Amino acid sequence: METLKRQQIVCTAMDIFKEKGYVAASMKDIAEACGMAKGSIYKLFPSKEELFTAVFEACHQTMFSQARELDQEQHSSPKEQLRRKIEFQLQYMLENYYFTSEFKELPVKDHEHFIVAWKKKRVTLLNLHRDFFYEAYGENIRAYIWDIVIIFRGMLREYLSYANQKVISLPMSELARFIEERMDAVVKDMLEKQPAPVLNESSIYVNDLNPVDPHTRKETILSFLFSLEEQVHELTITEHVKHELLDVIRMLREELMQEIPNQTMLRVYASYLENNPALGPNARQLRFMI
Repeated sequence: METLKRQQIVCTAMDIFKEKGYVAASMKDIAEACGMAKGSIYKLFPSKEELFTAVFEACHQTMFSQARELDQEQHSSPKEQLRRKIEFQLQYMLENYYFTSEFKELPVKDHEHFIVAWKKKRVTLLNLHRDFFYEAYGENIRAYIWDIVIIFRGMLREYLSYANQKVISLPMSELARFIEERMDAVVKDMLEKQPAPVLNESSIYVNDLNPVDPHTRKETILSFLFSLEEQVHELTITEHVKHELLDVIRMLREELMQEIPNQTMLRVYASYLENNPALGPNARQLRFMI
């Protein structure tokens, strides 16, 4: 009985949140729509944040379950399966846009349980999108899988935003085909030209609610310094200046490897590199990384 009551509250709350928004919707509104006393809802959901989190989780769990059901279709080609999965995602996320878009402006984003649910959703969705492209293209895209996924997610997010604002007149099936064809061109171009991948497993899960850990941040800067060293070796400058630049990069690396790096020294070294005309544009990025 309690499970059924919980499901009723979650389903009703989903409609109320969609209609009124998180801020305007109240537990009293939801209780009245359920035909229950407000106290009955608080027994199961101690706060509006907890209830919204439960709705958020239920919405995405339904999406993930239905998306996985599409894997059972064996009669179409891998590319057609990819198109159908994109179409499903577009349609579902558009119909539930309030729960599948970003939450940067809502106070619930700072709630502990919501943050946990949001991180879990993000990881599951990233892995689902990863599987979309592995199933369509196979293991030969392994080196580029996360760059492919991020390009796809960027397209998905932007087109959904415009569709939600009702400025896209294409049916979702046609939009899905358009996106699938564009992604096919991206994948083929990467496999043909074989650029160095930009993203990897350690960086893909980082975002505002899941900031980079100190170890990964340090490894990223060290990798950038290695690229900067290679650039210095290729510069047409005097050997004296070249040695100076390489020495500064070496000192910056050594400082970075300290247990507690001196931030002032790191900024001094980065500023020196940035002030070199030949390195300026690339070295400027280093200052933001530090």
